[in-house]
Amino acid sequence: MTTFTFKKPSALPGFGVTLGITVAYLSLVVLIPLAATFLKTATLQWDQFVRAVASPRVLASYRLTFSAALGGALLNAVFGFLVAWVLVRYRFPGKRIVDAVVDLPFALPTSVAGISLAAVYSGNGWIGQFLEPLGLKIAFTPLGVLVALTFIGLPFVVRTVQPVLEDFEREQEEAAACLGASRWLTFRRVVLPAVAPALLTGFALAFARALGEYGSVIFIAGNVPMKSEITSLLIITKLEQYDYAGATALAVVMLAVSFAMLLLINTLQWYLQRRTSRGASGAVSVPAIEGGAQ
Repeated sequence: MTTFTFKKPSALPGFGVTLGITVAYLSLVVLIPLAATFLKTATLQWDQFVRAVASPRVLASYRLTFSAALGGALLNAVFGFLVAWVLVRYRFPGKRIVDAVVDLPFALPTSVAGISLAAVYSGNGWIGQFLEPLGLKIAFTPLGVLVALTFIGLPFVVRTVQPVLEDFEREQEEAAACLGASRWLTFRRVVLPAVAPALLTGFALAFARALGEYGSVIFIAGNVPMKSEITSLLIITKLEQYDYAGATALAVVMLAVSFAMLLLINTLQWYLQRRTSRGASGAVSVPAIEGGAQ
């Protein structure tokens, strides 16, 4: 007796075709350019590579780039969550305008954003003229780099957390309140575990975006070597000097460190998602709430 098996109908071609298209597309867009970067860097001798990526000026740019990117991502994780919370939980006049303003860093060309920030925070700018008499100078300092990276990273956190908050069932908060939990305990035990994976994703996206930012930073940083010069600017400088191998060497270091940090963040995100999925599909844990309330 012959048995016939039928494939389930699908709107897209089979697994082999879609996998081939996926691998070919990723190769053309991602893998081949990255491979070319590594191959160009391999033309350097080891001592030349070390001089290119470990000079005092380059090390200073690493410190500024990674610290400012991390600081901006942390600020956006906190205030981006608050912005998303307000947009989801409250109704107020002009809400749609505020919601649209969040996406402005996406729409603005980076050079326009940099010029605008420099104009606002310079010594005679709208905000800078009040801050400089207090001894707080933002434009043309490392603090200006932090401001620029915070500006361009905010939408990543808001747009990642917002859908999760919209799908979050408020009955869980009400149940926690009925069990005697305080607002802080409800947030820590009920709300935060549900949004933590999305918040971590937004943080990772903002951090990765900040590492490669160039246009908005150079106009407000001042680009002073050893003080307010970012690694992206050094890469562009080497390209303008036709030092392609030196530029790719810096790019390889940035790529390796960024990949390691993003891998760590994604591992933590996977752990949080797995831990959340074990918690009875997000249900409120009565013993945990009662124990915390006591």
